Amino acid sequence: MRPDQTAPPPDPRVRVENAWALLADQADAIADDITLTLFERDTEIYERFGPELRVDVRQSTRAHIRRGLGVLSGDRSQLGSARETWRETGRRRARQGVPLELVINAYITGARKLWEALVERSRTDLVDVIDADMLIRAGKAVWTNLDVQNGVLIEAYHRESARLQRQDLHRQQAVIDGLLEGRGADPDFAREAHQALGVGPDDPVACVVVLSDDSPADALAPAEDRLDRAGVHAFWHLRGGVYLGLLAGPLPTEEDLVEIFAAAGAGRVGLGRCAGGVAGFATAFQLATRAAETLPRQARGVVPVSGALPEVLLAGSPQMVPLLLAEALGPLLAQPDPQGRTLLDTLAALLRHDGSPTHAAEELYCHRNTVIYRLRQIEDLTGRTLADPRDKLLLTLAMIARGAGE
Repeated sequence: MRPDQTAPPPDPRVRVENAWALLADQADAIADDITLTLFERDTEIYERFGPELRVDVRQSTRAHIRRGLGVLSGDRSQLGSARETWRETGRRRARQGVPLELVINAYITGARKLWEALVERSRTDLVDVIDADMLIRAGKAVWTNLDVQNGVLIEAYHRESARLQRQDLHRQQAVIDGLLEGRGADPDFAREAHQALGVGPDDPVACVVVLSDDSPADALAPAEDRLDRAGVHAFWHLRGGVYLGLLAGPLPTEEDLVEIFAAAGAGRVGLGRCAGGVAGFATAFQLATRAAETLPRQARGVVPVSGALPEVLLAGSPQMVPLLLAEALGPLLAQPDPQGRTLLDTLAALLRHDGSPTHAAEELYCHRNTVIYRLRQIEDLTGRTLADPRDKLLLTLAMIARGAGE
């Protein structure tokens, strides 16, 4: 090179990388400063997670700063391990339940502290090495690197969260299946249910059964929102073509539950509260299913078990229905039309009005004496009288069974 020629200045990118390399001996100190800042700023959150997370954050931050400085210094061999560090941090924070916002804020704090460390170093022993232009370029580099870090971390966090959600959902479904099989009375299984659903053995629990030819999930969304606002947790499950839900928490009154689900119009809905907490969920499911089945197939409505006890009892003993009809209504059913239907309609009206001929006559638009005459015919044919409580109950159940069969 001739004496009048000067060496070309180093490439700006190389100068910036060299500047970052000068911080390698401060990596752990910078990381510890970042960690202390995080703990002081978000004390409540970190205390809630316990000391294990604080230890993890300190170790993780040191690894991040070492590898981050390696990448910023131009060491391309560090890029693969750095990406894996960011990815693993995203997965681990998701498993720990740390809010994503807190993780991203920690990364932003780390980037700012890293650049501040370079600025501080430039003011002391590197004043002749690092100029203002280099600091600006270094700042751009660290924020560009942060964008890449956040992209890798956020994707890993969301993937792990989705996996955990699927895992939790699978576990919840398995627990609900177990409860439907009657395992809620087993103390060990009740503890498992508590862990998976957050429902204690003696917590108030109710079962909702939805019978519908369509998927009722969308229709039930408004009802679920109202329950959520009331602090009630709803766990939904599909079993044998039946859509059902386990409701737990501060349950509304039965009337309020009916109103909530009636507004949804999801199909034929049965509601049953569980006697004895989760141990009674299997029974509540069976009763709620029978309550829903009392509605006509194409109907939309809500039937609480307590509001349809006779129908539910009959649905639980279908083999008794033919015998009940034969014993209580056989002679009436054997009468030719229209006489047989007239007598059955008269009996139904009398039962609705507690045996009063006057009120039954008003409903049937006929004379009171006509109803009395028909009542005598009914009593003569069946051998039963409405004055006898047992006969009246038998006739009432038989008329309910007949109505359900039509």
